[in-house]
Amino acid sequence: MQLPLKNAAFHTDIAPDRRDADQPPERALGRVIACDGSRATILSAVSTGNWLAGDAWAIGRMISINLGQSRIVALVYKLHAVEAAWSDGDNPIQVEVEFLGEVQEKPDGSARFQSGITNYPPIGAVAHRIRTGDLALVHDLGDRTAAEIGHVTQDASIPATVSIQDMLSRHFALVGTTGVGKSSAVSLLLRRAVAARPRLRVLILDPHNEYSVAFPDLALTIDGEALDLPFWMFKQEELADVVFRGRPALADEPDILREVIAAARTRYRIPSSQELARDLGSSLLKRPLDLGAGRGVPEPAPTAGIDAATPYRLKDAFSVIDELIGLHEQRWPRAALRSLKVRLESLHADPRYRFMFGRANMYETVAPILGQIFRIPMHGRPITAFQLGGLPGEVVNAVASVLSRLAFDLAMASQGACEVLVLCEEAHRYVPSDPALGFSPTRQAIARIAKEGRKYGCYLGVVTQRPGELDPTILSQCSTVFAMRLANERDQQIIRSAISDASASTINFLSSIGNREAIAFGEGVATTMRMRFAELKPHELPAMGGRAGEGGGRLEPTLDDMVRRMRA
Repeated sequence: MQLPLKNAAFHTDIAPDRRDADQPPERALGRVIACDGSRATILSAVSTGNWLAGDAWAIGRMISINLGQSRIVALVYKLHAVEAAWSDGDNPIQVEVEFLGEVQEKPDGSARFQSGITNYPPIGAVAHRIRTGDLALVHDLGDRTAAEIGHVTQDASIPATVSIQDMLSRHFALVGTTGVGKSSAVSLLLRRAVAARPRLRVLILDPHNEYSVAFPDLALTIDGEALDLPFWMFKQEELADVVFRGRPALADEPDILREVIAAARTRYRIPSSQELARDLGSSLLKRPLDLGAGRGVPEPAPTAGIDAATPYRLKDAFSVIDELIGLHEQRWPRAALRSLKVRLESLHADPRYRFMFGRANMYETVAPILGQIFRIPMHGRPITAFQLGGLPGEVVNAVASVLSRLAFDLAMASQGACEVLVLCEEAHRYVPSDPALGFSPTRQAIARIAKEGRKYGCYLGVVTQRPGELDPTILSQCSTVFAMRLANERDQQIIRSAISDASASTINFLSSIGNREAIAFGEGVATTMRMRFAELKPHELPAMGGRAGEGGGRLEPTLDDMVRRMRA
């Protein structure tokens, strides 16, 4: 079979291409030789003189297929030579492309891009590298407000833009292996988000304490020493996870803890002289537990249940346990009661748990705590970098559960007036793909934001280096995804299955794209986009991505300082 290999043969019947007059004469041209519903094969030629030209065929580039009044936009995902041998002249190649959409000419001379194909290319249609104007149309958000976050990889003159409104309201995810620039990309996205949405409050669950220096002008940093999260704000399951240090509770222990907390809350709300006397001698007087005999205690209000964020004192809880131990007719095993008391006492005395017990009874309501964590009022700092790295490992999941639950409740109570973005770094820790792993209340709190948060102004941002270990349900709720380099095949498969418009050909690039590069999909962008995030200023970089590894005149801590940090 004779093939028209020379580029000149492709120029004979091509429609005028309104590009610059100084475009290179060896511009890559080809013809469609095969087509199906979503892909096409293009026959072209490469010579020894132009295979390094900037206009040459290359993986990941967009091309146009000329149909006269419209041009089909397609993405190159595979190249191969027709002949096994390479000659000094023109060599035939086949270019496999995938359709992305169509640029249509209007009568007034303007053009617009639309996803989907109206007219498929016939055999013999001319294909060439996309025009700069058409490439800009492909990535144009139209009437939506756009925030620039970088530039398109194929043409650095075209900005990569995202709709902050759609990215937030429908949740977003940023995935990529270690060292590709995830943290820097997160910092950039958050800066654009708070600039575009002045009412937005951001809560970063930061397990590596790396964002404390990324927002010197926008963020308040809360670490283990500055944190106040009283134990009485924890739900039953969350407190049980802390008390029993992550091990499965025995048969009677959850019921004992529930009864003790309920009784302690009742005593806090309705103090009496009899209870004060009993509290003072509770370690010696083994009196029967009496929650209201002869005192006319009213029924608790419906909002004052076991999971209500109402204060109570550990002193009252110890008193209740002592009285339960002293009952003649035992309701619970004495060994289980003593074990619970010892656990509570050890937690109360542990300096690592000061944020739960140190100043717990200085607060009567959750208002000052919510004001500190969620920046109400903002005072010019809408971001809270919550450093989980300084907390005991046994309590991190419970704290993440409390914060996620409070964020949703706050947004719902404000009826959308207070917008909250919860950003989960290392999200696979909190919502793993295996339901048997992780902490159930944390999974439920984050899933509730993902499924219902949009209605109330509570948004979710998921950041992970292992999407294969993340719950696919959570990832599927994130309608905008920034996929950076992923070498693991399972991680690529999860992205491919979770994002409806992520084609197999596009996902194949994930194993080889460069640092700070990403493939963006979903509602927040105009179309599938390979882009490079803008470079941040040095003082805006997260600690692990910038200043943490530099000497910078930092003094090496003494051994005593390091031991103190390890203990506290």
